[in-house]
Amino acid sequence: MRLLIVEDNIELSRLVAAGLTAAGYETDVVSSVGEARDAVRSVSYAAMILDLGLPDGDGLSVLLELRRRTDPLPVLVLTARNGLQDRVNGLRSGADDYLAKPFALEELVARLEAILRRPGQLLGSSLNLANLVYDTESRQIFIDGTPRIFSSRETSVLEILLRRQGRVVPKKNVEDHIFGLTGDVASNAVEVYVSRLRKQLGEYGAKILIHTIRGVGYLMAEEK
Repeated sequence: MRLLIVEDNIELSRLVAAGLTAAGYETDVVSSVGEARDAVRSVSYAAMILDLGLPDGDGLSVLLELRRRTDPLPVLVLTARNGLQDRVNGLRSGADDYLAKPFALEELVARLEAILRRPGQLLGSSLNLANLVYDTESRQIFIDGTPRIFSSRETSVLEILLRRQGRVVPKKNVEDHIFGLTGDVASNAVEVYVSRLRKQLGEYGAKILIHTIRGVGYLMAEEK
């Protein structure tokens, strides 16, 4: 499950990223409003941890843009602005939770887990297609009720295609979802992981097809 950390304090962002990695999450870190906007356009994140005092603007502008286009991405605001009115403004702008600095890393992880457990348009406890169920919390995959083992990279491919089932997912989006914003990626890496995923789904009897849309990306649909 990949998270976006938007924080311009380098030491703090490293601390938060290390803590979330230890808790089992994958993270990308950006430090400005502009970088945050670019990141959410290219990667399908499970949640965002958003600082408000950024060098090129107010982090609330990122949050407001997400909500104006009805993007349900869960957002936990992390900021030194801890006055009552600041918290009210953040929540009314569409934040799912608000944590003031300084904070305990354990509390941040607990609040994030609580957000991710909430039912919503983006997350939810499972993603389903045909005879396959993907548990978004445990990252466990079941086919015909039987748990099946996939590598973390293949699971990441499955997740983004399931979230957008029936729609074409651009190859670049799949690449960014697997490797994040800073991954050193071989030119054929996405094709390799899609091919492996397709093979395993077939071996396990999943009634799912992954269509390659040449020059564009991939589409996952139920086998007819």
